[in-house]
Parts: sequence; structure tokens; C-alpha cells
Amino acid sequence: MPDWFFYMMPWLTILLFVTAVGACIGSLTNVLVYRIPLGLDVVKPTSRCPKCNHKLSWRENIPIFGWIILRGKCRFCKAKISPEYPIVETVVAVLFGGIYALWYIVPDDAIFGLGRIAPEWAANGPALTWPAMVVLLVLVGSMVSMTIIDARTSTIPLVLTWVPALVALVLHTGHAIWFQSKYGSPAMMPAGLAGIWAVPNAHMKWFTAPGEVWTIATGGIGGWRFIGIGLGGCFGLILSNLFLKFGWLTRSFADFEEWYESNHQSESESESEQSTEKPAEENAENLEQAKTEQAESSIEDWLMYPHARREMIRELAFLCMPAVFGLAGGWLMVQMFGQWTTDPNSGLSFAPDNAPLWLVVLGGVLMGYLIAGGVVWAVRIGGSLAFGKEAMGLGDVHMMAAVGACLGWIDPTIAFFLAAFVGVAYAIVAQVFSGKLSRAMPYGPFLAVATMIMILGKPVVEMGLGRIFGMTGPLNLP
Repeated sequence: MPDWFFYMMPWLTILLFVTAVGACIGSLTNVLVYRIPLGLDVVKPTSRCPKCNHKLSWRENIPIFGWIILRGKCRFCKAKISPEYPIVETVVAVLFGGIYALWYIVPDDAIFGLGRIAPEWAANGPALTWPAMVVLLVLVGSMVSMTIIDARTSTIPLVLTWVPALVALVLHTGHAIWFQSKYGSPAMMPAGLAGIWAVPNAHMKWFTAPGEVWTIATGGIGGWRFIGIGLGGCFGLILSNLFLKFGWLTRSFADFEEWYESNHQSESESESEQSTEKPAEENAENLEQAKTEQAESSIEDWLMYPHARREMIRELAFLCMPAVFGLAGGWLMVQMFGQWTTDPNSGLSFAPDNAPLWLVVLGGVLMGYLIAGGVVWAVRIGGSLAFGKEAMGLGDVHMMAAVGACLGWIDPTIAFFLAAFVGVAYAIVAQVFSGKLSRAMPYGPFLAVATMIMILGKPVVEMGLGRIFGMTGPLNLP
């Protein structure tokens, strides 16, 4: 055996384990995609055949291989099992394994000078950065579920956006606390990590994270204003939600159901009369088609709602407290922890004291959540006010906010604008394959695909940004 094989054995073993975990998460994704839209419990009952209600054994539940062993049919009633199940499991397994490989195994210059997608100091291995990897994998697994559900029902279950955001808050911040307690001051950093703290002299490879101190975009060491805005903005967000709960603020589109019933009552009565005249077999055969048509029409129903501009005013009222408390928090942090120094070139300027690492990372998570969600929300409000129709769904806001909490504020902001090009590509494909992909698609899947492009193809995206902004090589900070 060559020496490189023995060297790679530990890495390949971990890679296989991560891929297997991805297949299991893909199996969970299938459960979530089926049960959440129906309002069913995702834990009980255990997996079973939807036709004969046969409880699946552990052998039949093995991701990917279980479907192959059963040959795509129930062992008892011989009902067909959709190939979507092993396809989803395989996709998630490949994503998990691919992300791990691109973080830790693939060299920096593997393909045309491009390769590893992790921050430079993550090259030291999983021992120091595994919590950031877990956050990323949780985000990817959640986005697969959100994408499939949104494509089918034009809705994004909020619980699927809360889970990655909470995981990011706990793991990113907890990781930073452990990291700082273990290594202390920057002068005591281990040999492989030199330079990640020296923000003024940092030599970072990629455009989107110049001089960063963590695996996500933060305000940098000493960014008290950045930290204060994040803390204050999230505090204001909590207050606004409490105001909604107690009825002091009105939830937007609260009367949509009433409007929908009043405008579709005659249509539903007519459809009900027609369905009773059809035999049960025909109704059963058309059930899947009816679900598809209902999902397609749901987008049109929201676009037909006549009071979109009024509802945006309510959402602006909801956002007042996050904005006010965010600005107040930034000002307060500067006054409490900052000091003023004189710059010979520009006169009086502010130079903040260094903030502890865990607080810097916490600020990065919170500001990622606020900025990424805020960008989408701003487009939603602006577009709805301009055209009088709902421009984007609030589910899209929650999804990108979760992405921001996991990745920091820069990557999801780029992904949001990249999603427009993904949508154009989909429209072209839909035109070519008219009749197969011709139905309207919600924007959530485009956002998810753009986010995956940022995660997996970050070097390529950043190379393009570098050329746009006139930078052809690594970014050298002064």
C-alpha cells in the first residue's frame, strides 16, 4: 500500500461516517417533508406503508439501501414506494460528504487553483472547527427540507428556520467561549493559527472574509457598535413579537383567510357538487393532481389579495422596535466600551477597545440573522408597496435570516442577489421543457440553491467578485 493511503485512512473513515449521517438526515428529511405540511407528529407513529399501514422494520428503514432491498415496493401489499425517498437520502448524503471533503480534505489548489472552501484556519482540522461544521450541516439539511416543502406547497415551515438559527447561536458562541478559554490571549495561539487575530495585517484569501477572526463574518475584534446593534436589534425583535402576541400590534395578512373564503365560496361549492357526482375511484386517482393544482393556485391567491400595501405598513410598524433598539444598542456600546483618539489625517476618530471573542462571534450570529433577513424583508416591503402585490413571502425572510445566523451576514446577502440569476436559469429551463416545469415556482427554492452555490462554490463566486471589483489576486489588507 502506498504511504498516502495510510495517511488518508483517518480522513476517509470520517468522510464515510459523515456521508452515512447525511443519508440518515435525508431519511429524516423525507419524514419532515411528508408530515409537516399535513400537521402530523414527526416522531410518532414510526415509519410505515401509507397503504397497508405495515410498520417498517429497521432493515427496511436503512437509508437508500432499504428501498433497493424492497425493490421499490411494500413487502406486504406490493404498493409502489416513490423513488423520491432514496433520491433525497442520496442527495443529502452527497452534500454532507462533499462539504466535509471541501472543508478538510480537498487541497486549496485542487481544481484550476481552487479547492478548499473553509476559512484558512479551519485547515487545521476538525479538532478545532467541528462545531462550525455541524452548524453548516444542520443548515444544509434544513434547507433541503424547506426547498422541497416550499416547491410543493409554497410555504416554508418556520420551525425549519428556527432550528439552524438556534444551533448556530449555541454552537458558534459556545465554540468561541471554549476557544478563548483554552488559548487565552492571541499571543498564546497555537502555531497554525497565527494571523487570524491580527486583523490589521491579515492576509486572507477570499474577498468575502478579509481579516476575519471566525468561520463566519463578524464585526472583527473590537467591533462594539456591530455587537451593540446585533444585541439591541434582536431585543427589539423579541419585543415586537411580544406585542403581536398580546395584540398590541396586528399581524400582517391576518384577514387573508376571511378574504379568501368570501372570494372562493362559490367556486368551492361548485367543485364540491361536481366531486360528489364522480365515483370514489376517480376521486382517488385525481387526489394527487388536485393537491398539485392547489399548490400552484396558492401563489396566485396571494397575488390577488388587494390590500398588500396596507399590510406592509403593519410590517414596518413591527420593524420599528428592532431598528430603534438596534441603533440605541450600537450607540450605548460605543459609549460604554469605546475610547476616542485623535487621527492626524482625519481629526477626531473612534477607536474601540477589543471585545472578547465570544461576544464578537455572538454579534456575528445576531447581525447575520438581522442583516440577511432584513435585506429580504426590505425587498418584500419595497416591492409590495411599489406593485400593490405581495413581492416575497415571510418564509423567505425567515430562511435567509437562518442562513445569516449560520454563515454570517456577507454570504447570504450575496446569495440573495445570486438567486435572481438562479430564477432566470429556471425560467429558461421551464421554457425549454414546457409542460414539465411550466408552473410558477416560489422564490424559496431559488434562495436555497443560491445559498448552496455560495457554500459549495465560494471560491468561484469570490473570484468573480474580485474581478468585478478590480482584484485579480488574494486580498491584501493594509
